[in-house]
Amino acid sequence: MSDLHSVVCVKAVPKPEEIRVDPKSNLLIRDGVRSEINPPDMNAMEMALRLKDRLGGRISILSMGPPNFDPLLRVALSMGADHVYLLSDRAFAGADTLATTYTLSRAVHRIMPVDIIFCGEESSDGATGQVPPGLAEWLGIQQLTMLTEVTVDYASRVARGRREIKGGYELLEVRLPCVVSVKTASNEPRFMDYRIKEWAFEPQQVTVWNSKDLDVDESLIGQQGSPTWVTGLADAPTRQRRKEFITGTDQEIGRRIAAILKDT
Repeated sequence: MSDLHSVVCVKAVPKPEEIRVDPKSNLLIRDGVRSEINPPDMNAMEMALRLKDRLGGRISILSMGPPNFDPLLRVALSMGADHVYLLSDRAFAGADTLATTYTLSRAVHRIMPVDIIFCGEESSDGATGQVPPGLAEWLGIQQLTMLTEVTVDYASRVARGRREIKGGYELLEVRLPCVVSVKTASNEPRFMDYRIKEWAFEPQQVTVWNSKDLDVDESLIGQQGSPTWVTGLADAPTRQRRKEFITGTDQEIGRRIAAILKDT
């Protein structure tokens, strides 16, 4: 068994049917909205757990958001993770992917040493896919992207991944530490283990850090550190099929359909 330390970045996102946007701030409304763990992050969690099953070690969950995310993150503990780090501070609000990855990188520095950082390929509410490469850039480490499988030779400090491409697959190899982004639906996330649920909901299993705890550069976090922002909202145009009811005798209907087909 190894001392492999994996970090899984987890985001709580609004349920798709409850997504609402504040028309003044152009930010997502979180109050009163049910949330869930970002589905691609569940695939990342399962990949990390399978690695732990084979090699041992420990898994830390890293997330950024308000305190009410706490119960959702404990689901990951009930699946087999070891500890949760929640980055929660009003100063983090409104962050784009650049400010988000900077903040996450500061937390990773604090919980070092870390061997692998797992991320879902994208979030269901933003869908930019920019967090995994952004995090690798801030940390100055290599990355394996869009993986469906991963193995680790801990003694040699090497990670190997499999990535599907058109007509086949690629086998990739990097030195540890590294960032891994996991292909959505590449595995089936396991259920919670109810034998450890009571342990998972003990207060000491979650550590909450604010901006001062992370010793961040205030100009690089939240809205202040975000060079991109939403300037306006508009409804996407909908395409509706044109319906036309044709009546008459069978011969009349047949001639009408033939004329329509001729004109198209």
